[in-house]
Amino acid sequence: MITHKVNCLICGAELKYRADKRPVTCVLCGKETEADVVCARGHYVCDTCHSLPAGEYIARYTVASELVDPLEMARHLMRDPRVNMHGPEHHFLVPAVLLAAYYNATRQPEKKAEKIRIARARAAQVPGGFCGMHGDCGAAVGVGIFTSVMTGATPLSNKEWQLSNLATARALLVIAENGGPRCCKRNTFLALQSGIAFIAEKFGVILPTGNAIICEFTDLNKECIKQRCPFYKKK
Repeated sequence: MITHKVNCLICGAELKYRADKRPVTCVLCGKETEADVVCARGHYVCDTCHSLPAGEYIARYTVASELVDPLEMARHLMRDPRVNMHGPEHHFLVPAVLLAAYYNATRQPEKKAEKIRIARARAAQVPGGFCGMHGDCGAAVGVGIFTSVMTGATPLSNKEWQLSNLATARALLVIAENGGPRCCKRNTFLALQSGIAFIAEKFGVILPTGNAIICEFTDLNKECIKQRCPFYKKK
């Protein structure tokens, strides 16, 4: 059972402890201080950022990350105890990692902070249980939020409006075809894979597809559909 995250919050590398404190800068908030621990790749996260709620942690992590793999970022975030097995934080996690990966891959990291801020505000309007109560999984909506934010869509847009709704529709179809009950991890993986394919087709940006994903969260989900899940590894 996964109950806590180990090693570096940013990249997962091993933490290195020193005999003396040295100047460091938190990669999430930019705070300068002194510490006796950094990761093997030089990342440091201050105590305040270690204690962030899920939404703020997702926002700061994706803004700071240099990865171009949305699924790798998603799995990294999911391992943190602030990201529950199920919950509306996944509705923000999906557009956040897609935006981060897209702007990292297109070498426009300066755009991430504002775009992710907008995505967070929009995702906050999608409540928990949206999949069953409204027939529209929040992870699929997250793909639509990504597309809307990235293209600048509004209700009066033409092509951008079409793309945003199509992105949601494709992700929702894949999620629905894999059946219920809800699993925020399965649905997030499926939504991201759909979003990655959509980005390649419509915007010409190729991101890692995560074809070899094995779910790490089976033991936390009492409703796990096991062999019916494309990410389940039979024990």
